[in-house]
Amino acid sequence: MSLEYPNLIVDLPEADIPFNGLKGWISQGKDHQMVFFDIEPIGEVKEHFHGAQWGIVIDGEMDLTIAGQTKTYKKGDSYFIPEKALHSAVFKTRTKVLDFFADKDRYKVKEQ
Repeated sequence: MSLEYPNLIVDLPEADIPFNGLKGWISQGKDHQMVFFDIEPIGEVKEHFHGAQWGIVIDGEMDLTIAGQTKTYKKGDSYFIPEKALHSAVFKTRTKVLDFFADKDRYKVKEQ
């Protein structure tokens, strides 16, 4: 059984994310964003880049490729993606991660 986020998380503003099977809730800082993600086994998120990102796997697992190096991350594992580093991910199971983005506007709030 997968961990469910409590209301204090899912009552945060939802991120506008262009992938089916991927939801996120934004905790907005003055100069950064934190996003609590709930990701279905959607397969691959294609290679992309942005500002620096640090994250931790809360539940599930994913294969994360950072600058050409692939590693499987499981519950409790953390990762760092440097600014402008190409990265992609593969989700084969339902996965929850918390990501801290140096970009304060990485995601917009989803229109209701």
